[in-house]
Amino acid sequence: MTSTEVDFGADMVPPVPTTKTFEQLVLHPDRATYTQVISALRDRGYITATDLTVVDYLNHPGRSDLPEPVQPERFEVVVSLFDHIRRHRVRIRVQVPAGDPIVASLYDLYPGTEAMEREAWDLFGVVFEGHPDLTRILLPEDWVGHPLRKDEGIGSIPVQFKQAPK
Repeated sequence: MTSTEVDFGADMVPPVPTTKTFEQLVLHPDRATYTQVISALRDRGYITATDLTVVDYLNHPGRSDLPEPVQPERFEVVVSLFDHIRRHRVRIRVQVPAGDPIVASLYDLYPGTEAMEREAWDLFGVVFEGHPDLTRILLPEDWVGHPLRKDEGIGSIPVQFKQAPK
């Protein structure tokens, strides 16, 4: 076990299951400890949230890339943090059930996640509790549904091309 794993896995309170993907440390906190883990990482030098997104695993129920005791859920919030001094990245993956797609907002810890959380809600429908303005950012306000969900129907929007015949 490397010092990085000691520092960010078992050393966390409460301990957080970890994995590695392409030599990058991945933490798997549950929803209850999500902001506590993120706050601890920020205090340890991870001052930039470079990305926040959602993955819909509706068509992949049997995935096996999660450590024990993490149970797979339909949605997963994925956050990437960066420590500029040590030039080190860490990824956080939080399982979010379809029946209760709510996770705490990181806005108070990383204000730069404001637009990322809005985009994730707009496209996937995962609610970021405590977000100051969880409104549509990419789609029209009257849009019904969340188009990147795997069970969302395929729609059609007429597209006008410059050279299209009339």
